[in-house]
Amino acid sequence: MKRSTINIVIILAIISLGGVIITQIYWVGRAYNLQEKQFNDRVVIAMTEVVDRIQTMNEDSAIVEPVEQMSSNFFVANINDTLHPYLLETLLKDEFVSSNLEIDFEYGIYDCFNDSIVFGGKVDFGDEQIIAKPEDISIQKKFDRDGHYFGILFPRKSTLVIAQMDFWIFSSIMILLVVLFFSYTIFLLLRQKRLSEVKNDFINNMTHELKTPISTISLSAEVLLQDGIANDPERLNQYAQIVYNENNRLKTQVDKVLQIATLSPENVNLKLEPLDLNAIVSSACDTFKVRVDEQNGSLRLERSSEEAILLGDRVHITNIVYNLLDNACKYTDDEPHIQVTLALEGKHLELTVADRGLGISPEHQRMIFDKFFRVPTGNIHNVKGFGLGLFYVKTMVEAHGGKIAVKSEQGKGSTFTIRFKRHD
Repeated sequence: MKRSTINIVIILAIISLGGVIITQIYWVGRAYNLQEKQFNDRVVIAMTEVVDRIQTMNEDSAIVEPVEQMSSNFFVANINDTLHPYLLETLLKDEFVSSNLEIDFEYGIYDCFNDSIVFGGKVDFGDEQIIAKPEDISIQKKFDRDGHYFGILFPRKSTLVIAQMDFWIFSSIMILLVVLFFSYTIFLLLRQKRLSEVKNDFINNMTHELKTPISTISLSAEVLLQDGIANDPERLNQYAQIVYNENNRLKTQVDKVLQIATLSPENVNLKLEPLDLNAIVSSACDTFKVRVDEQNGSLRLERSSEEAILLGDRVHITNIVYNLLDNACKYTDDEPHIQVTLALEGKHLELTVADRGLGISPEHQRMIFDKFFRVPTGNIHNVKGFGLGLFYVKTMVEAHGGKIAVKSEQGKGSTFTIRFKRHD
């Protein structure tokens, strides 16, 4: 699939998912508001009915709109005189049951003559009645009006309203699952896209790397097939040696790809022994200094004056250092300038290889240790390789129980830091 097609699919998927989520949030909000309004209306009707029954019992005139909602979960009802709390509770429970409002509530009765709450109670439809002192219930701070009235507070109102939205809760869960499914699909699509790019890059690099020895072998074979070549033993041996060398080079490259491609920390057989990391790093730096000097660059080594001993496989530890130095030499537009530091950090050895080369962009830094991944360089093939070097380094570092990290800024260079456990 073309990159542009993948990008269009991803953008459309994100827009679609965003639209679905926004629509669901809107309708859930509308449904909540509707359920809350229905609850409020039923409470007002039930409390109005209670007031009317009280006024009828007291042979008082009816009160116009006696119930008022003071806040989201607090309602008050005006009455002309004081009333018995047990009567109020009985009437309230009766009306609430009739109105399908079996929800726990607190109530209080205010007496304007004493300027205080004369009674407070809590009603739990699942338990026995609870009578509380006025100062013990949260409703008492709500009373700040003049006159005779009683108030009702619903502490769990929001829970009840949400519980009545079972359809919307179910639909939201289903939409969430759909969003998660599509998000995972997009993730797989992006992952497949990246793997496809890595595969294409690997094929291009493999083709380029193998093309040279194959071409050399082909040309040498043509010479060897010429008439009279047997009469010139020196020339015959020369081209036979070329074929032999290029064949070995080709075999080495193929073997390297096959071996590292199947490499993982679990299937590595390490020949562990105490190693002097100072000596290994110094030897590697001496080897690469000749190459760096030829490129008019510089290579500086700062190592610990103490013993830097680790338990490791000599071949793989040496290869780790060589790979990092090789990358520092290769990935530069100008002379390579490399700083190698080996320090003791408590119970660990810390090896740092820093360069002032091309650097790595943030988007590629998290992928540089992936198998076959190479930082894109367009159609320029001045840097040879199959994208296996850093994968090998990371695999071997982890096989030794170590950790590797990279800090890089494009155009300013990279710093690779490896930490090994120190061997006493």
